[in-house]
Amino acid sequence: MEKQSPSHLALGEAIREFRLKGGLSQEALGLEAGLDRTYISSVERGWRNISFDNLILIAKTLDVKPARLLARWEEIAG
Repeated sequence: MEKQSPSHLALGEAIREFRLKGGLSQEALGLEAGLDRTYISSVERGWRNISFDNLILIAKTLDVKPARLLARWEEIAG
């Protein structure tokens, strides 16, 4: 398995934080966003290079502005 990049890991952590704050499981987030639970899992683990479209879709589903999600990514990534 390829090593996850620090940027992908940080984005995954930011998504996980907002998902948990919203009280959603990975499955619930996936269902609401129209994405598979395994996709959400791989994003949160930093295994996927998420597309811009899916980033926007996930942010909207989490009811957070994409800029806030990316700001949290930046805080985590340092």
